[in-house]
Amino acid sequence: MASLLLTSSSMITTSCPSMVLRSGLPIGSSFPSLRLTRPYDKATLFVSCCSAESKKVATSATDLKPIMERRPEYIPNKLPHKNYVRVLDTTLRDGEQSPGAALTPPQKLEIARQLAKLRVDIMEVGFPVSSEEEFEAIKTIAKTVGNEVDEETGYVPVICGIARCKKRDIEATWEALKYAKRPRVMLFTSTSEIHMKYKLKKTKEEVIEMAVNSVKYAKSLGFKDIQFGCEDGGRTEKDFICKILGESIKAGATTVGFADTVGINMPQEFGELVAYVIENTPGADDIVFAIHCHNDLGVATANTISGICAGARQVEVTINGIGERSGNAPLEEVVMALKCRGESLMDGVYTKIDSRQIMATSNMVQEHTGMYVQPHKPIVGDNCFVHESGIHQDGILKNRSTYEILSPEDVGIVKSENSGIVLGKLSGRHAVKDRLKELGYEISDEKFNDIFSRYRELTKDKKRITDADLKALVVNGAEISSEKLNSKGINDLMSSPQISAVV
Repeated sequence: MASLLLTSSSMITTSCPSMVLRSGLPIGSSFPSLRLTRPYDKATLFVSCCSAESKKVATSATDLKPIMERRPEYIPNKLPHKNYVRVLDTTLRDGEQSPGAALTPPQKLEIARQLAKLRVDIMEVGFPVSSEEEFEAIKTIAKTVGNEVDEETGYVPVICGIARCKKRDIEATWEALKYAKRPRVMLFTSTSEIHMKYKLKKTKEEVIEMAVNSVKYAKSLGFKDIQFGCEDGGRTEKDFICKILGESIKAGATTVGFADTVGINMPQEFGELVAYVIENTPGADDIVFAIHCHNDLGVATANTISGICAGARQVEVTINGIGERSGNAPLEEVVMALKCRGESLMDGVYTKIDSRQIMATSNMVQEHTGMYVQPHKPIVGDNCFVHESGIHQDGILKNRSTYEILSPEDVGIVKSENSGIVLGKLSGRHAVKDRLKELGYEISDEKFNDIFSRYRELTKDKKRITDADLKALVVNGAEISSEKLNSKGINDLMSSPQISAVV
């Protein structure tokens, strides 16, 4: 795999026509910077990144059906295509570690079922040894979701549990997951100097021995899908990462990687580290390389994308980016970045996530954890497809691609052609008149001038103007004022038109 991913002449094409990237990642003793050259036609940047399917405006949620395609055979250490990126969702493990985000067993099961609808490749569902309740919840998911095979596509998720390099942890994980069709154990140990000295109180040699023995023990219990990862890999000496991962591969690990556990790495730095480790780890061609990024400095998504460009082919993410401290790389951001720019700027990398389930999954996680996203959160925030500036509204009304690079339908939002327009003080005449027309009013230019003048006055007192406000402005004419709108019930001021009215 490493030789395929790191050669400067590799060019990949996939189903989406766009730009081509040649990536050169030369690794040598001087460890030069990651270089990405992008020979592309800038004209291609002026189109939206939405899929062909989503360009057809959906009229209901039933229109958002995934395209059925038979899944290739799952082989733990092999990918169906060198550009395929596996998605491991760890919302139910790392995400639940967010302060205040604890989930009940029924909630974990419901989210696991939704993650299956989202078509995540692997779901990490918890830490089996941590408590009896956690163990039983994980076992329930393994017995149910882990055995629910989609007959049409053959899809069934890998069910993963995390374990320290301790026999007791590994045994508990096997007992919880052995019922699933595709059980995986995620083994980890700390590898940074600070962690080994103060947390583990072990030498490098002892840590390697512990890792190797744990992989072998997991294999002896029955695990055929074994992942080994370096905790705090972002602060670990790079040659030690290569050494311990190489020994883990030799012992039987099928997926290996490391985490930027404290979110300290910068994108270029992280990409260079991933490229170096893949190039210099013995056996890297025979496994899948994974990355896990935290968001303490706000670059978890950027680091994940940088790692993919450098050759990583499994990303560990959470819904809405929830997780320890400042959280993890958000699944929705990474997936949509690949959907939007993967083929044009990242050598054609892709996932099999059904992005039209993103909003439903995000909402469920918000509801169950009580951790609600800010309005401007990329992809799933309330403001993502909403426009208040008059100039932007005018562009959206003419062609949504003028100010939207993604289609709302691509993430599971069903919208009408002109929805997403929020009326406020920055809205222009075009947006206001168009909304009145949608409400059933055919208004003459002279009358509209009067309405728009009073609309402007109203925006001095109200941040957002509702449909009820607009109807009141039309029906009550000059009698309406912001004071009346704020003090009286709207039904006292006007009645909704049942048919188009010429005013």
